[in-house]
Amino acid sequence: MKKLDIYIIRKFLGTFFYAIALLAVVIIIFDISEKIDDFLERKPPLSAIIFQYYANFIPYFINLFSALFTFISVIFFTSKMAANTEIIAILNSGVSFRRLLRPYLIASLFLAMMSFVLTNFVIPETSKNMQVFQNKYLKSQRNVKSNNIHMQISPGVFAYVESFDMKQQSGYRFSLEGYNDEQLEYKLNSDFLRWDSVSGMWKIENWTRRQILENGEKITRGKEIDTLLNLKPSDFAVDVDDAIYMNYRELRDFIDMEEMRGSGNLMQFQIEKHKRIAFPFATIILTLIGVSLSSRKVRGGTGFNLGVGITICFAFILFMQVTTVFATFGNLPPAVAVWIPNLLFGLLSIYLIKIAPK
Repeated sequence: MKKLDIYIIRKFLGTFFYAIALLAVVIIIFDISEKIDDFLERKPPLSAIIFQYYANFIPYFINLFSALFTFISVIFFTSKMAANTEIIAILNSGVSFRRLLRPYLIASLFLAMMSFVLTNFVIPETSKNMQVFQNKYLKSQRNVKSNNIHMQISPGVFAYVESFDMKQQSGYRFSLEGYNDEQLEYKLNSDFLRWDSVSGMWKIENWTRRQILENGEKITRGKEIDTLLNLKPSDFAVDVDDAIYMNYRELRDFIDMEEMRGSGNLMQFQIEKHKRIAFPFATIILTLIGVSLSSRKVRGGTGFNLGVGITICFAFILFMQVTTVFATFGNLPPAVAVWIPNLLFGLLSIYLIKIAPK
């Protein structure tokens, strides 16, 4: 039985990595053709192109297409085994269909763990390295401006900026309010604030501080003051695409912090957090569906099984996108939206296993 397990696992993983390698080559060729003008104009070193850009570029696309190519790999080599009557021979030798699934589950679990590690720990780091290369050689950094920003930077402390310029790392018309048991304790208003990257402090200019005391108010003014706030320039321009640069712990802590600050742009980040757990499970579910579909010898052979399998796989991806839209623009909780496709197609895999040839 160990020989059978090794035989199937080797076919499974060999087909998967061969298909992924071909895809990576094709993607790199197309990407080079698209960026060749930038490479010739800005002349990045060849070592930077290879090791800083494409070496960090490949893990993202491997993970992006891992579930799809896992499914295609299972259908491809299992259909060939069925066409060569290998599946029939294995079942006739007394091996149950459930026992036949064991090497598939082992290989899919390995790929699911690989996807989990890539998504949550490897890709955030490689994406940062790739971003450095892109900002230096491929595109200029955009100047992002944010307007009318309200946030809670710590319990009971609220900040407001009328306009913030990311390139200059400065803001206009800043106010800071402190509350204790919903009672205003102080309010600071200023015309201008600027981030000092050396000291990690904020320079506040033309400020007025109003402090509420038991016997009245105290108002103080000044031209410039340095202060430490639980705030960084990046907090003023939160972009959904920034999630790719965070590992799972950073993403979770970021969501907790933004919830405390009262940010209204968290749905996509919450969906991303749940996807990082649910997506690897999809690899296992699609493997079970692929084995159940392709283990039967059919007249259309491998082509027919591939056609049916790819249709199911794209239906899974489409369904996941639909539920994500309901979470983003509707009232569907992010966890439910992300896990519904896994649940429904998991039930489909159980049904297909039951009706598969025994």
